[in-house]
Amino acid sequence: MKVGKIIKASRKSNGLRQDQLAKDCDISVTYLSLIESDKKEPSVSTLKAISKRLNIPFPILIFQALTEEDIPKSKISLFKMIKDPIDTMLKSLEDSQDVDPKG
Repeated sequence: MKVGKIIKASRKSNGLRQDQLAKDCDISVTYLSLIESDKKEPSVSTLKAISKRLNIPFPILIFQALTEEDIPKSKISLFKMIKDPIDTMLKSLEDSQDVDPKG
């Protein structure tokens, strides 16, 4: 699972610095850096705080972080079939939230 990669990309797309996200989630910048580099696995409560601050539903964050190594061998073909289309759909939803409805 590469949750750090997803957190880092989302933080950057939200225009947040590490120190801002760390402060908002009541964790140290060092700890956030270790999470983003996938050197530390955060607790569920920390992941929930991060996902809330990044405005990503917690289950979506977890799904986006899944890799083939996380999936049982018997389910990999299904995972490969759905992962890219779901990621594309989620990206599209994220992009549509960035559009100002007033023009």
